Amino acid sequence: MSIKEIIKIPNPFLKVVAKPVIDIDENILSLLDDMLETMYDANGIGLAATQIAIDKRLIVMDCGEVDFETENLTEEEYNKKLKENGIKPSPIKMINPKLVSLGDKINEREEGCLSIPGYNANVKRPASLKVEYTDENKKNVTLNADGLLATCIQHEIDHLNGILFIDHISRLKREMILKKAIKEYSTD
Repeated sequence: MSIKEIIKIPNPFLKVVAKPVIDIDENILSLLDDMLETMYDANGIGLAATQIAIDKRLIVMDCGEVDFETENLTEEEYNKKLKENGIKPSPIKMINPKLVSLGDKINEREEGCLSIPGYNANVKRPASLKVEYTDENKKNVTLNADGLLATCIQHEIDHLNGILFIDHISRLKREMILKKAIKEYSTD
């Protein structure tokens, strides 16, 4: 496995619409492993192939998983259990993900992006969804997701369609982030 370079705005490849994967071979499986390692190395929770300048409909993510029942816990109880038990890794590799349906309820959550490091904004997205994809074992999977995982899936599929999280915010805020980020990244 190897860590890949994550491209940053204003790289035009971030606006590319990725092509479907036709043949799930060893190269694709190895690329998914590299993407996961790259994402972990960058302290992210999701990464799309287009973010490493690869024109394939591939995403990886890991929103973690808790080992305890969360229902009926207060925020204070949840945080205490989280501190005691931690979050265990729960990586997901998606090949050719396709949103099947989106829930009616809308959530607003702060989002960031490995291709726009250091900048965040609140984004409104459906709180739940159903997605179909092929996994690394070449099995077709249908997944119902909500919360952070639903947000992450939508964010990463957006990348495959040439859309960034800043495309979901006001023009003024987007232009401010772009101006600052491009100036900052050009001095790197």
